[in-house]
Amino acid sequence: MAHKKTAGSTTQHPNRHGKRLGVKLYGGQTVKTGMIIVRQHGTKWHPGENVGLGRDFTLFSLKDGLVKFSQRRGKQLVSVVTA
Repeated sequence: MAHKKTAGSTTQHPNRHGKRLGVKLYGGQTVKTGMIIVRQHGTKWHPGENVGLGRDFTLFSLKDGLVKFSQRRGKQLVSVVTA
């Protein structure tokens, strides 16, 4: 039987999409309680002051304020500065 081989992974999963990871709010932007700041796999960014860490490593705001990115001991921190 003469027939063409299938292409494999591209034809088997045509409707895949990205995971929408990354920084959602940048430094200096205002944030309200509960808003997501970063979606990530693992801890590339670590929670700083007034920032919580979810089970899926999502960083979210614990208070209203401004987003601030900084470094301490080689780790990238995300904090929320209240006025």
